Amino acid sequence: MPTLFDPIDYGPIHAANRIVMAPLTRAKATREGVPTAIMAEYYAQRATAGLIISEATGISRQGLGWVNAPGIWNDEQVEGWKPIVKTVHDKGGKIVCQLWHMGRMAHSVNTGEQPVAPSPSTAPGHIRTYDGLRDYEEARALRLDEIPGIIAAYATAARNAIKAGFDGIQIHGANGYLLHEFLSDGTNHRTDQYGGSPENRIRLLSEVVEAVCQAIGAERVGVRLSPNGMIQGTMDSRPEAVYVPAVQMLQNLGIAWLELRELTQTSEPPTDQLRLSPELRMFFHHTMVLNQDYRHGNAEDAVASGMADAISFGRPFISNPDLVRRLKENIPFQPVDTATLYSGEQNIQGYLDYPFAP
Repeated sequence: MPTLFDPIDYGPIHAANRIVMAPLTRAKATREGVPTAIMAEYYAQRATAGLIISEATGISRQGLGWVNAPGIWNDEQVEGWKPIVKTVHDKGGKIVCQLWHMGRMAHSVNTGEQPVAPSPSTAPGHIRTYDGLRDYEEARALRLDEIPGIIAAYATAARNAIKAGFDGIQIHGANGYLLHEFLSDGTNHRTDQYGGSPENRIRLLSEVVEAVCQAIGAERVGVRLSPNGMIQGTMDSRPEAVYVPAVQMLQNLGIAWLELRELTQTSEPPTDQLRLSPELRMFFHHTMVLNQDYRHGNAEDAVASGMADAISFGRPFISNPDLVRRLKENIPFQPVDTATLYSGEQNIQGYLDYPFAP
């Protein structure tokens, strides 16, 4: 019976335990998307995780609509990531780069252009911009002739991640961003080969994953999906109809691992839609990671029962750099100070100053 503390492989990535640090946007890069020196210490503090998934990292200026988030589309950004990755490796950790296109969740103040999506639509709520809090803008529909360029940008970003020293990459197909928007009938109203049927709505994800696998090898590739519930205004009316064939496609392409963020009735946001992971696990035979609302007991139970191979933890890793030890020794978690989640590019408050357990 496996435990959270047993080793596990993500393709050729050998992890010392089954505790994964989930991607966590912290906004410490420069306005040009270049990682900064304080990020190295932040990730090094958390290097006891079996695997670190980096904060969401932009594949292009168009796709990076978050204030002070990092990118990986140019040489300066690659050079900025190198010492961060090296520091994690020097601590004995493993780290992959999450590749991100924000789709309609971007804003022109941050990107310099109107956001894009499968279909014209506007995300709910507000976004932090370099000019302060703004309402989301209406996104325009991507033209067919633009889609190959986006696929190529993912492949370039993946190659850049390997140049930076990352152990692999994760494609962000969740949380209401571009690939999730294409998967969901709530945001994808296209009538061409990228819209309508589940097969068509899966097409962009399939083409992106295939291009990235060709660029760096399928054994270095993971994917994140959020198959149930409403996230940032994006959901599907019949998620099983699109996510079962999507996961079958990922299995056929040979990716090394899959992470599922699954909402519950008590999560934020909540949902009444059932978790799909038990059904999806029947179609995906490589490493499966589950995320959302896991703590000491239920994380251990999920791995021991075989429901998951590993568990990823998000906000608990922000305020508990020694989360692995706290889980192993049943030490209480420190709460997150939400006021300091995005405290400024060079402000270490709420970033580097959470204490380790005595």
